[in-house]
Parts: sequence; C-alpha cells; structure tokens
Amino acid sequence: MREFGYQRVFDVSGAVALLGSDPEARCLGGGTNLVDLMKGGVERPSLLVDVRELPLDRIEVRGDGGLRIGATVTNSELAAHPEARRRYPALAQAVLAGASGQLRNMATVGGNLLQRTRCGYFTDTSKPCNKRDPGSGCPAVGGEHHNHAILGASAHCVAVHPSDMGVALSAFDAAVAYETADGPGEVPLAEFYLPVEETPHRETALPSGALITGIALPPAPVAARSRYRKVRERASYAFAIGSIAAALEVRDGVVHDVRLAFGAVASRPWRAREAERALIGGPANPDAFAAAADAELSAAEPLPHNGYKVALMRNLVVAVLTELAEEDAR
Repeated sequence: MREFGYQRVFDVSGAVALLGSDPEARCLGGGTNLVDLMKGGVERPSLLVDVRELPLDRIEVRGDGGLRIGATVTNSELAAHPEARRRYPALAQAVLAGASGQLRNMATVGGNLLQRTRCGYFTDTSKPCNKRDPGSGCPAVGGEHHNHAILGASAHCVAVHPSDMGVALSAFDAAVAYETADGPGEVPLAEFYLPVEETPHRETALPSGALITGIALPPAPVAARSRYRKVRERASYAFAIGSIAAALEVRDGVVHDVRLAFGAVASRPWRAREAERALIGGPANPDAFAAAADAELSAAEPLPHNGYKVALMRNLVVAVLTELAEEDAR
C-alpha cells in the first residue's frame, strides 16, 4: 500500500479546500470499498480526507414532499428512516439488499454512489484494465464476463456498476448535490455516470475536487407503490447478476405512471425509459409488461457468456410489475 496522508475535517469548506489542493486526494466515509481497493493497490491516494464528521448526516423531508439525504448518512440509517420507507420503499429495500448489517452500519450514501466495479480484472493489478490503466485493454471481452454488461458497454469496458441503492435512485429521478471551491452544484443522477465509450476510467461527471454533499429526491407519488428485486448467485449478501427497481400506478386497468430501472446490466444504473414509454397509457397485464421489456432489451448486446441476462431481466420486469399491478387492484 502506498504511504498516504490523513486529515479529518469538520466543515464542508475545509474538505473542499483539501480536495481541491490535491488531485490524488480521496474522501473517506465508511471506507468499505475504498480501503479494500487501497489494500489491493488499485486505489493509491496521496491523502484521505475523513468526511464522517461533516454536518451531512441528516435525512430531511423537503417542502415539495421529496427527500434530501445527506452524503454521510449511513446505509443503515437510510434503510430504517420512516419517510424513506413510506415514500420510496424500493429505495429502502435496495439498501437492505446491498450488504450485510455490519457494512450498512459503516457505508455512507455518498460513498455508495462512488463505489467502483467488482470486475475481477479491475481488482487484479496483474491484469490489464482500461478502467484502471487507460489504454491497456479489456480482457473481460474475451475472458470471464458472465456477470458483465449487456447494455451501454463498449469494446473498451464491459464492467457493471455494483450499486443497489443507485438503481432505486435512478428510477426516482434523484440528483446528486456537490460543493466545489466555486460553490454548490447539482447534477441529475441520469447524467452523473458517464457513458463508457472510449474513456471508461472517467466514471462520473463530478467536477475536479468536488465533494458530494447529498442526494435530492423529488416528490413521486408513484414511488410509494414501488419494489426492488435482486437476483444473485447465492442467498447471502452478494452483488446482483440482475436487479430491478419498479413503481407502478394503475387506473381502471390502464398504466397511469411507471418507473423502471435495471441494475447489474450496464456501467451505470440503467433507467428503462423505452419500457416506460411503451407502458404508459396501455393495459397493465403480463403481455404488455413483456412487450415493454422486449422494447428496452432490444438494444442489448450480450457477450458469449452473459446472454442469460436478457431473459433474466425480461422475467424480472414481468414478475415485479405483475405483482405491483395485482397489489394496486386490491
């Protein structure tokens, strides 16, 4: 492990000053991902800026009915918050599905957004990886890729984003708030993660030296009728091979509002907008749900060993939306 400095900060301006003065500085929240990557030599920061004491640990109900979630709120606090559970149940379910209780007690919301892929080639420094070492290649394309991307990938990277929380946030149009030396800013989560294209090492749209301060969730009445479903290779805590955040409102058998986002299929949480467009105004039945899933997944480009994800995601869409429709009818 590279020798590094450590500085605990107690105010946002102090954190921003440290991050802005050293491009190799990293924020330390719970450290549940960053410290592991440092141990493996993947991350080699010159300075850790400990942000756990910043006044960013609150969840607040906004005047418009949405939520403001501070960046240092732990995953356990978010999953247990009564308003998060009532207004956005899929978000609470996604956080609970994401890790063990011990990890949730440490991991922070801001850190969750910035976690890195669990691709084995990325975490193994003896192997080439364009995300870790730009221009070195992507051995996953012709190698082990059974849990890699089927949407939005490129020849330069086929890794998937591992967050469960991010999938639910994507479904509900969350935005990421940040602070820089030039003042505060906000970027929609839909634009926060950059497309892979030829630069997979550039993962987010955060300005250089920026500190994530929180997440803004706009009001979404349909979110109160939402669900998160995760498929993994073992029953205990593991990363998804496919997941879905879904919300559905049905009136007189017709889809009035719907939100869909997929996980473990792309380098970022995948908002299924084609499927949403196909469903709005149409019947709320399994055939319509399957057709909408097919519309979204028509853009899939699976590799030789991960084509099963197309059928998996189709089945998830049908199963979860059918469950929500039946609940809505009761």
